[in-house]
Amino acid sequence: MRRISVWISVCVFCACPAFAQSPQPYPFVTNVPGLEEAMLKPSYWTQRLETSGLRMTQAQVAAFNRQAFSVDANMHDLDTFPDQLARDPLLALIDRVSKPASAARYHASSGQRVSEADYARLRAATNRAAVGSSTHVRWALVVKRAAMRSYPTAARILKMPDDQHLDRFQETALFPGERLAILHRSADGQWLFAVNYHYAAWVRSDAVALGSRQQVESWFHAQPRLVMTGDRVLTNYSPEEPRVSERALEMGVSLPLVNPVSAGFEINGQNPYTSYIVKMPVRTRGGALAFAPALIARSRDVSVGYLPYTEDVLLRQSFKFLGERYGWGHDYNARDCTGFIGEVYKSFGLLMPRNTGQQASGKYAPTLRFNAPDVPAVRAALPGLRAGDLIYVPGHVVMYLGEVAGEPYVIHDKTVLEYLTEAGERYTGTLSGVAVTPLTPLLAENGKGFLENIYAIKHIALQEAR
Repeated sequence: MRRISVWISVCVFCACPAFAQSPQPYPFVTNVPGLEEAMLKPSYWTQRLETSGLRMTQAQVAAFNRQAFSVDANMHDLDTFPDQLARDPLLALIDRVSKPASAARYHASSGQRVSEADYARLRAATNRAAVGSSTHVRWALVVKRAAMRSYPTAARILKMPDDQHLDRFQETALFPGERLAILHRSADGQWLFAVNYHYAAWVRSDAVALGSRQQVESWFHAQPRLVMTGDRVLTNYSPEEPRVSERALEMGVSLPLVNPVSAGFEINGQNPYTSYIVKMPVRTRGGALAFAPALIARSRDVSVGYLPYTEDVLLRQSFKFLGERYGWGHDYNARDCTGFIGEVYKSFGLLMPRNTGQQASGKYAPTLRFNAPDVPAVRAALPGLRAGDLIYVPGHVVMYLGEVAGEPYVIHDKTVLEYLTEAGERYTGTLSGVAVTPLTPLLAENGKGFLENIYAIKHIALQEAR
């Protein structure tokens, strides 16, 4: 009887109206003009699409990438990268990124201006004097997310002493499984000058594992592969193999799958049947490349093979980053405007240059170009845009979502929110993250309207597809 009475009392307590009713949500508030809460859902935009057929097959995606490597000097086809690199081309790559800024820079730690003596020490750290007449290219795979830096240093360098969020020595980031050509080592031996598919800069040596070219290429091209389609996917926790435990994998990262038939029923202390088994690159104590099986739960946001490149999937992928904090050069364990764009398109297997100017000027995809300011031409072009098209202003890129009541809307990763109010006054606030905004009210960095600053619009497709 005691058990029955307790059960009844609990049931009665739970049925009390005060506990059964859901709390009323707070009202949606925003300082972004023309924005409604519904616009923060990808379904709001996908249901407005007129068509969402396949833009490119996987064969066409591969052709797009070959085209990008062939026509864009900022892209590096590592399949055809030379085994030896002469002194002058190597120094040119180093000097392209490891060079003093044209304007003042400041140490984040002290607020002091970076001096000529500081730059001299940084130049010495690059170990240029050790570059011989010919360098044998070494090969590596990235084993953990890591920064690519202007110089071989982790010191944060700022444009202004109070501009703490933009480390000007931060170039971009590397993710597990990225293939690298290793060209040089810093004077202290702790940094490597490396080339990936669209960048060349310095990376900490403990973030990569060195192997033979054949070993790296065999793993890199192995099929089938598991593609990370969430904003960030973690491998399963593994006390048995810490090197693959809870490893963060960004959108677009792909890893070769292991055949479960040959894997058995225990991987890193766990039965693998509820997970995918992937072959992860790991680093031995001596820094050599090895591989270890890792598990990624089937419940995670992943895909066997790249996603189908359609407008509706493209929009849903972009909204997976909504609200993420802005990170210059992939700082703050996040990404910036082009990093956001690049990761979204990588989930379809599409590769592009790293920076805004490089993307906008590149001839790898159909592009509308404008002699800014040319507002009439821009306005005439906007109605013809398709979801996912990329709009460029100096230093920034946005992704087109669609039109509402004649106003084009975009999703982008931006630091500052600036626009003209209905009274014609300038409003300045903070975004510092991936956000949805209308396009025409926005102001660019020079204080002029976005439409006045647009100089390129790109449609990511094969050149002959449009």
